[in-house]
Amino acid sequence: MREINTLSKTVVITGALSYTGKYATRVLLDRGFNVGTLTNHPERPNPFGDAVQVFPYNFDHPDHLTETLRGASTLINTYWVRFPHGKSSFETAVQNTRTLITAAKNAGVKRIVHVSIANPSVESSLGYYKGKAQLEQAVLDSGLSYTILRPTVIFGLEDILINNIAWFVRRFPVFGIPGDGSYRIRPIYVEDMAQLIADAVDQQENRVLDAVGPETFSFEELVRLIAAQVDRPVRLVHLPMPLAYVSTLLTGWFVRDVVLTWEEYRGLMADLLSPEGPSSGETRLSQWLASNSEHVGSQYASEVARHFAKSS
Repeated sequence: MREINTLSKTVVITGALSYTGKYATRVLLDRGFNVGTLTNHPERPNPFGDAVQVFPYNFDHPDHLTETLRGASTLINTYWVRFPHGKSSFETAVQNTRTLITAAKNAGVKRIVHVSIANPSVESSLGYYKGKAQLEQAVLDSGLSYTILRPTVIFGLEDILINNIAWFVRRFPVFGIPGDGSYRIRPIYVEDMAQLIADAVDQQENRVLDAVGPETFSFEELVRLIAAQVDRPVRLVHLPMPLAYVSTLLTGWFVRDVVLTWEEYRGLMADLLSPEGPSSGETRLSQWLASNSEHVGSQYASEVARHFAKSS
């Protein structure tokens, strides 16, 4: 097992080949950091070439994981699972992340930048939000210097929610709104999120920050905005939550993906994606959609294909 080159500005980020991690890695490289990454798919193409060393997670071999992290000053952790799949579950993700935090501490890492979720709670009945809260506590208990970032929906050309709403609107004349559609979303642009991650590396104080953009939309307002920007007339139909979920399951079977989980429905409709407080991102979704209307929703973004499909 090789060690990551030890330079004065060395960080390890989980998932540099994935969505948010890719953007954060670009910012870090531009700022002169030496970057290594941990991934479940070390065999996949590395868009950064020799600039980023790629290693497997090695959760089953903590000593190897520790050696991979040795020489880094900061760990940026984006690792999580969106939904249970195969051997992956919220419980295993919690245990794996605890292993990662311990390995970082044993390797001499001094700081952790941890990506959580808005409104986590150990009392939550939702495994996603409960697991995220448990990991925040693990970060606090580690004794490492930390920043915990709590994003809501991270939008960009490769995102799941915004892109796939646009994909459905482009192709179907009717869009089902679960419930009354008044629950809110406060999305943040992926490049703004990447800047927050990179900025947190250079900070020293302990901090917990909601990663939110400057605009808040009800879900119905969001769908109408997307439809207007992609110039597609759409009829919105309000559905009881169970019926909306069943339709999502059927759609997921058609596109061979998990479109939206039951927990995501519940979290969305419980207003967990619109925390109060000042904006930490500058980019407005409305302006971004206007500039990217030709591209957003042009292709379906599959979570299953992105994370679980085998590379050829």
